[in-house]
Amino acid sequence: MDVHGTVAEGFEPVREAFARNFAALGERGAAVAVYRHGHRVVDLWGGTRDVDGDAPWERGTAQVVRSATKGVAAAVLLLLHQRGELDLDAPVGQYWPEFKAHGKDRVLVRHVLNHRAGLPVLDRPLTPAEALDPLRGPEAVAAQAPVWEPGTDHGYHALTYGWMLDELVRRVTGRGTGAWIAAEIAGPLGLDLWLGLPGTAAGRVGRVGPVEGPEPAGGPRLRPKRSVTAAYQDPDSLTRRAFAAITPFPDQNDPAYLAAALPATNGVATADGLARFYAALVGEVGGVRLFDPATAGLARAEESAGPDRVLVVGTRFGLGYMLHGSASPLLSPGSFGHPGRGGALGFADPDSGVAFGYVTNGFRRTVTADPRAQALVRAVRTALGETAA
Repeated sequence: MDVHGTVAEGFEPVREAFARNFAALGERGAAVAVYRHGHRVVDLWGGTRDVDGDAPWERGTAQVVRSATKGVAAAVLLLLHQRGELDLDAPVGQYWPEFKAHGKDRVLVRHVLNHRAGLPVLDRPLTPAEALDPLRGPEAVAAQAPVWEPGTDHGYHALTYGWMLDELVRRVTGRGTGAWIAAEIAGPLGLDLWLGLPGTAAGRVGRVGPVEGPEPAGGPRLRPKRSVTAAYQDPDSLTRRAFAAITPFPDQNDPAYLAAALPATNGVATADGLARFYAALVGEVGGVRLFDPATAGLARAEESAGPDRVLVVGTRFGLGYMLHGSASPLLSPGSFGHPGRGGALGFADPDSGVAFGYVTNGFRRTVTADPRAQALVRAVRTALGETAA
């Protein structure tokens, strides 16, 4: 399989790792981009545009990035805070009065970002049609009672995160999150990144689907811990209920799904768009910088850590971002970003000035540490001459 694109001198290990992903890890089509100090040093792509097709992946091919969307959406609330338009320590109900029902008056804006709101599930899941209506998700969350005392514990809000965040943005700015990102982030930076895919870009998006990785040499692959497997199998667990807040889940190749704006799940990006976004969070890119140093500090400061009530493993979160840890290994302890279930990954590492974006059309059964993305992260670490933290 041919790998296309360029790497700067010293970043050849990333090209080698990217090629190995196709040869050894079952990659079908993918791209990876890396920036350092605001300049692109890796820009690679290969394989097929569609997981089930033969047309080649091109440099501008984009894919739905699932929960990697959360990191882009989180920047909206942090930028509104940076501009003095939103108080992270204010109750959500201050901006959204209907949200206060069932004891949610104690949910703060920061609890939405650090997954401590106690609202990872819906007692009545939404249908796909309801989920695509920008009003129905927020209405459902406003009517939901917390499943733990807000602020006292953390658990991944897989889908409800997006509805809470979107309604906050709408109440503060009068615009949905997708429109705000287009005007204030993607436009100024020239990003191939969308929340709410426009028809003009639809022809650039490849088809996604599940793929299985090969069995490793010498025996079967490691299986998830029994407790994790049980949580995903139990229909009454917070794990199953959190990921089933939309039931059944929409077809991720459906143009109607991609055209909607779900800030937890359906952003579309190229690898370069994702990496360039993160580069602008920690430095200047083409004359544009998004986060000032204080806001970047909020993104990477630990807010939640330990056993996750939904993912049933130890997780670490800052404000809107997963932090470097066993569940989501990034480049260094100071890194912050967000994976997408099954593959995609975007993050920034302020200490080295690195920003990273990886997108794929083949989704594996991973929630956080996808082996293909991790192979590329290790290669970036090798290129920097660093050792695993």
